[in-house]
Amino acid sequence: MSPHPNLHNYTVWGLDAIQLHARFWASRGVQIVTPGERSEIVPHAELFLLIDPRMLTIFRLAGILDTLSWLSPELTTVRLRDVIGEEYRERVVTDAKGRLVRFERIYHGSDPRMARVGLTSDREIARIWQGSPDPKTGWVRLRRAVRKSARHAVTLRAKMFDASRPAEVARFTRELVQCWTRPDATISRVKQITEGVWADDSSTVATDPSIRGPLWVGAGRALKPGVSAIGPSVMWDVPEQRPADHGIKWLELEPLSQPIPQAARRALAPSRAIKRAFDVVFALAALIFTLPLYPIIALAIVIEDGFPIFFQHRRESMGGREFGCIKFRSMRNGAEGMKTQLAAANQADGPQFFMKDDPRNTRVGKLIRDFQIDELPQFVNVLRGDMSIVGPRPSPFRENQFCPPWREARLSVRPGVTGLWQISRTRAEGADFQEWIKYDIEYVERQSFWFDLWIIWQTVLMLLRRATQS
Repeated sequence: MSPHPNLHNYTVWGLDAIQLHARFWASRGVQIVTPGERSEIVPHAELFLLIDPRMLTIFRLAGILDTLSWLSPELTTVRLRDVIGEEYRERVVTDAKGRLVRFERIYHGSDPRMARVGLTSDREIARIWQGSPDPKTGWVRLRRAVRKSARHAVTLRAKMFDASRPAEVARFTRELVQCWTRPDATISRVKQITEGVWADDSSTVATDPSIRGPLWVGAGRALKPGVSAIGPSVMWDVPEQRPADHGIKWLELEPLSQPIPQAARRALAPSRAIKRAFDVVFALAALIFTLPLYPIIALAIVIEDGFPIFFQHRRESMGGREFGCIKFRSMRNGAEGMKTQLAAANQADGPQFFMKDDPRNTRVGKLIRDFQIDELPQFVNVLRGDMSIVGPRPSPFRENQFCPPWREARLSVRPGVTGLWQISRTRAEGADFQEWIKYDIEYVERQSFWFDLWIIWQTVLMLLRRATQS
């Protein structure tokens, strides 16, 4: 039964928001299970999502595939963290004359909401949840039925919506239109008209430039040439022509829109786990090996320019999460204040600042920067999970606003102590920023364990060449 009686008043392809929610997760091999609902726990689902009947949620399973693959818990408790509004918002920045300068993406909201769902591949656990009268009782029963050692908890960012509030349901459908690119995975009666435009078999939609997706067109609708329709949007079914819902045919299910195909999950999960394990082992070894240098570098910094020894700068990690990137201080105290005065001498063509003979550097600082010794403390960031050994250069929020595709790519992985850009850049005049974008995106597209090893080896060769040329 729907948590809100008005939900059934609006359908697309014969499905209301709750049914769309179930179809979306079914396309990923996941069956929605709610307390008190008397439906079959199907044997063909890969996972069961144990959820409050009032909740509609969207999150990426990729974030917990490592846990499911390696630990194989009987029950995974997923704490979902949602930011009311959106995960980010775009802000237009203009100059004094009102002309567009750039778009800025603000990542973290200020009003978080938390919720809890369960994931299991065990049908009996799903039945315990389904047989409970309400979620509170369900969690009590699950704690009793599943031993503590067989339970695991993770936290993920998600988008959550209250199915009992029409405004939230409208937000959910709008979000679903944008993130579910293949609704035909579980809805057989839809057809793709053009990219991002899906329509019911009974609708008539012209292929016209003024009709652009993401757009879902319901049963009985007609979009003639010359009529404008621009997504993200849903055109609901004509009520009199609403088709019947024949349920999800799990045996015929082809998870076309699954972010990571099942065969690839097993291949990718060990790669991510191996990369993280490699990062930890490499960082520990590097810290132990270079530890004798720390007191020497610290003493040299203090003698020339006093304290502090370390410098922390706010950078962005995967997903836009900020962290303090640690370095040995290579610049004079008050160097940030000198940056404005030196702006005209900037030799970089992008958002970063670069001068070949930067007057802000101390003598010790110039030496440790030439050989990247100033970055040794970043291995602590690697141990903390803020960085990887190999990845895009860690950059602050301001620098990440200049090119949206580049920003999205580089914030999809952890930044690295070294990376493809660091070993490939030419510092050619007028091309530095373009190279930065090119090599960061190339790394994200090509990333693999062996590619990381190659980049590390090239970094070592680069440093040896510098040492021999000094």
